[in-house]
Amino acid sequence: LAQVKGDGLRLTGPGGFLSELVKAVLERGLRAELRDHLGYAKHDPAGKGSGNSRNGSTAKTVQTEIGPVEVKVPRDRAGTFTPMLLPKNARRLGGLSDVVISLYAGGMTVRDIA
Repeated sequence: LAQVKGDGLRLTGPGGFLSELVKAVLERGLRAELRDHLGYAKHDPAGKGSGNSRNGSTAKTVQTEIGPVEVKVPRDRAGTFTPMLLPKNARRLGGLSDVVISLYAGGMTVRDIA
């Protein structure tokens, strides 16, 4: 709200509202994919001694319809995680921005979309 009252809200471009929204949706989806791949949630004792675990993330810049978005892609220790939402070596993302924008335009809140 302070940004809206001060400088005005930027919708697109680096640091814009839509860029941050797309980033949040992508990162949450990637974390969910990794959770399914590993078979246990973060900090779950079931993962102890499982042979594979989370191993941080790698920054990746993806070109979208609203501009470049830097996303943190999670990794696993064994290197077997292959995300489907944002495939390896993919630098362009199509379609997801349209979905997020249409959900927001339809009256959903940012929390609902996330």
